[in-house]
Amino acid sequence: MKTSFLLTLFTAMSLVAAPAFAQKKKAAKSADAPAPVATASQGDVTAVSVVGRVAQHPTAWRVWQPFLIRGERPRHLLVAYAAMANGKKDMGDIVATLSTDDGATWGATVHIFNHQIRQGNVQFAYANPVLYRAPETDIIWCFAMRCLIAQENSEESQLTAAFTADGGRSWTPVELAMHYTGPLITNGGIVETVIDGKRRFLLPAHRNTLASDPRGSRDHFVLGSSSLLEWKLEAFIPQPAAPRVFLHEGNLAAGDAPGEFKIVMRTADYDDPEKTTNPPRAYSSVSRDGGRTWSTAAAEPDLHNAKSKGFFARAADGTHLYVYNDGPTQRDRSWPGFPHGGRASLRYKTKPAGGAWSAEKTFYDAGTKNSYPTLVEVAPGEFRAVWDSGDATTPRTHILFGKFSLKP
Repeated sequence: MKTSFLLTLFTAMSLVAAPAFAQKKKAAKSADAPAPVATASQGDVTAVSVVGRVAQHPTAWRVWQPFLIRGERPRHLLVAYAAMANGKKDMGDIVATLSTDDGATWGATVHIFNHQIRQGNVQFAYANPVLYRAPETDIIWCFAMRCLIAQENSEESQLTAAFTADGGRSWTPVELAMHYTGPLITNGGIVETVIDGKRRFLLPAHRNTLASDPRGSRDHFVLGSSSLLEWKLEAFIPQPAAPRVFLHEGNLAAGDAPGEFKIVMRTADYDDPEKTTNPPRAYSSVSRDGGRTWSTAAAEPDLHNAKSKGFFARAADGTHLYVYNDGPTQRDRSWPGFPHGGRASLRYKTKPAGGAWSAEKTFYDAGTKNSYPTLVEVAPGEFRAVWDSGDATTPRTHILFGKFSLKP
């Protein structure tokens, strides 16, 4: 299987759109190397430091949506994040930075996707990186969204990808074979499964075509692939009959039972996405056949969600972890702190195998804007985390890193 995968990868390399080493050569050293965060904070995250700042990206006005993966060596960590292009709402460049000392320091950023480099006569902007290490290889993939730069936002995006064979120091873009051709929005990580006795990879995504088309829809779905190069629609997450819910930004993880998968999703009102569900709750769905079919989405009564990404995963010992923003949606005018409420503190809950969700605990609270956490388990019960951060009134000015443990 390893040989066939490498042959497929060799074929993909012939589809390269631009030499990756050229991007690496152009990557500039950070003028202000990431340093420990001076802001006093509360929470169970330790060793908090800055991965990157918006000031490092001359064409950007925000940085957001970081994704973290283990590197090629034990203390290596690789982070990809998006740098929002000036004048755009939610798209721009995707960059990567590597730490070789377990997050103590971070190297210069290199472009994975650069919105200033045209594909022929077409110019794209990019968003929402998802990193994944191909099984039995040293190849790390970055899947992301690309959208025509003339679009107002990234909701008309298509799936794109690049890979690195040197631990994240250089990247090679690849054209994917897509059987799902509609718009999509990526967010959560890829999981491996078996369907009909064959290995497949599942990538959660959603679409919001209703935003610009009265005959559109707001649906969550799962893409499937046997090669990471060719993708098709695997399944939709069934909507509850009433009330309908805008299900989006789901995270896939192993469920409670052997062979079970569970997806926990961000939510909003279906018809008016400016509103939360009532009450504001995350929704979940379960698959017991490897991801081919899913149960009707249902509210998670113990999991808060107010229109912001929540991270969901299962640790090596079977403990489930949910990290989320407390408080209201950003646009809730009834909140005393409006317009500076929402997406501030990060909280978390845990659920042991076969148990119930814990009381709310503090993940990170510094009186600042924080959102979009992603974690990776580096040892049983030991995690590394990234999220986008800002100050008390301005979101997404820098990317933060921290260490987190489930152990007492």
